[in-house]
Amino acid sequence: MKIRVEIDKEVKETEVVIRASEQTDDVKKLYEEISRKIINKRIKLFQGATEFYINSSNILFFETDERIVNAHTRSDLFETHLRLYELENLLPQNFMRISKSAIINLDEVYTLTRSLTGNLIAFHESYKQVYVSRRYFKDVKKRLESREK
Repeated sequence: MKIRVEIDKEVKETEVVIRASEQTDDVKKLYEEISRKIINKRIKLFQGATEFYINSSNILFFETDERIVNAHTRSDLFETHLRLYELENLLPQNFMRISKSAIINLDEVYTLTRSLTGNLIAFHESYKQVYVSRRYFKDVKKRLESREK
């Protein structure tokens, strides 16, 4: 594997390109690692009149509640003025929609439980849980299993 840095004053935005002869597990892991490092965005969230700038990696999930989008961390609840579809475009690859009303951080998932009453996700070191709709369950399970390797 070769690593090369090219400096060009004409470039407006930094770009990272991975060239490989085929898609391997190593290429996939490298891509995911770089994505996590580069795209750990700070998101403006609110509690009342106070603005907070929180790293996306600290957010467990986003959930709508009567037209208000809430961001859940391990211990706090924040509000955002963005809609879920806007967050989907803004958030890094480790976030995924799991229902019409929720987006989760896949890196923080601790358990995925399937039962007759619903599919439930629990998070590391948190009492918070969120339901996965049947429509999204297969994709969520596949994404979680692909992260095991």
